[in-house]
Amino acid sequence: MTDRRDMLKLAGAGLLGTGFSGFGAPAALARAPAAPARSGPAPAGAKGFDGQRKADLGDGRFLNPIMAGDHPDPSILKDGADYYMTFSTFDSYPGLVIWHSRDLVNWRPIGPALRKNIGSVWAPELCKHGGRFYLYIPTKGPNTSWVIWADRIEGPWSEPIDLKLPDHIDPGHAVGEDGSRWLFLSGGDRVRLSDDGLERIGEPEHVYDPWRYPSDWVVEGFAPEGPKITRRGDYYYMITAVGGTAGPPTGHMVIAARSKSIHGPWENCRANPLVRTRSAAEKWWSRGHATLVEGPAGDWWSVYHGYENGYWTLGRQALLDPVEWTDDGWLRMKGGDLSRPIAKPKGGTVAGPHGMALSDDFASLALGAKWNFFKPAPDEAGRAHVEDGALILKARGTAPVDSSPLLLIAGDQAYRFECDIEIAPGGTAGLILFYDEKLYCGLGFDGARFVTHQYGIERARPANPHGTRMRMRVTNDRHIVTYDTSGDGGKTWVRFDRGMEVSGYHHNVRGGFLMLRPGLYSAGQGEARFRNFTFRALD
Repeated sequence: MTDRRDMLKLAGAGLLGTGFSGFGAPAALARAPAAPARSGPAPAGAKGFDGQRKADLGDGRFLNPIMAGDHPDPSILKDGADYYMTFSTFDSYPGLVIWHSRDLVNWRPIGPALRKNIGSVWAPELCKHGGRFYLYIPTKGPNTSWVIWADRIEGPWSEPIDLKLPDHIDPGHAVGEDGSRWLFLSGGDRVRLSDDGLERIGEPEHVYDPWRYPSDWVVEGFAPEGPKITRRGDYYYMITAVGGTAGPPTGHMVIAARSKSIHGPWENCRANPLVRTRSAAEKWWSRGHATLVEGPAGDWWSVYHGYENGYWTLGRQALLDPVEWTDDGWLRMKGGDLSRPIAKPKGGTVAGPHGMALSDDFASLALGAKWNFFKPAPDEAGRAHVEDGALILKARGTAPVDSSPLLLIAGDQAYRFECDIEIAPGGTAGLILFYDEKLYCGLGFDGARFVTHQYGIERARPANPHGTRMRMRVTNDRHIVTYDTSGDGGKTWVRFDRGMEVSGYHHNVRGGFLMLRPGLYSAGQGEARFRNFTFRALD
């Protein structure tokens, strides 16, 4: 018998009323080949900082994701023995955090490359040419693409330069056999770049008609995007995403084409799609937006993103799939549905422990690598500083909707975070789970009352017995959210009388391609002080 909690999980996963939960699958899904069978119980993952999951199992194998939580549209660069990767960061600033690895599995943050708010950042391209690093950055609001550059991956990075490309997204950098530089774009188009890569030459041109899937497949839409060019042997290989980034679990997919010249013609792979979620029973949904990369020992891999089954709230997570080159010069992905452990890339070394602690004693302010403002104003960074082990955050706005909260990326299905909070007269502050300014939940307080945030609105305001200082705790246990407060620094706790269910706080409900992120806010007047922020992933 299905109880209410199970029904909530099915609803949050988008499975009620769709035919995906055992009530009769759509015809196209029923005809799709079955996913590779899983044998035995789901493998146990490894744990890192704060009990967060990590991919490296410590026995020569890894278990996806390699980057848990919202790390979509991965762009990866091999530079000698080093690998660098970044992701779409949308409205979070400082943004475009660069991550470093030497084995493709364990990643450490270097820091943000983009500090100026230039709009919502979609699907960047990280590359190196002529000894210089480049980031090509498409944005929405304004709709265009930008470029920044640096002589060292650590920066400093240049100010953004507008390439004036209002009709395309997802640039992929390529260098032709004649040394010409290009950006391949969404829709099968491309545009020439200047020799220094800092401006476009002429207008975009159409050069490629992507492979189309059968008309009865269940997808979100054709939407060819994310072209990534790799040169190997006699061919240029173009890896493209089609089928839509979200929507039905079976939509997003990876296709390939090749050409002996950067100028085409492009031949579609007869084995397309190379990657596709074939069943809603699989571990990873909507897999796509892939980049090929050579491993430390010369083997090949693909990095792409996917939604975790039932956890659209975690956003699109970064996945690693082994690649095999076939005798006819094509390629195939070997990882199946990525639900089982895979042998790590050979020849790599672990440059350091994976990830970072989300707990924070506020000895320093980790803006960018850890904390990000949502849709910040130009002066937003000036609101925050640390002093005597406290984060001091000046108030802005009236509630999370207009306060530009500080947010983290948490990649576990269940976790708890808590913090000591002190407010000034006229101030309001609290802890939140935040998707965007119209969809969030949490608990705040002023000197007299609590304020309950739910569905992106402010609701009940019961009396606050703690006054202007308290310790607050939020638990997100697989979409069931509870709040506890303490007036004695966490020695004793009182459960707040408003639990919530948040499985629907995701893109397929709200749009925006974001994730539900833990964070904190300060609104009203004065400033709020946050101390002893602790985060713990739960089993």
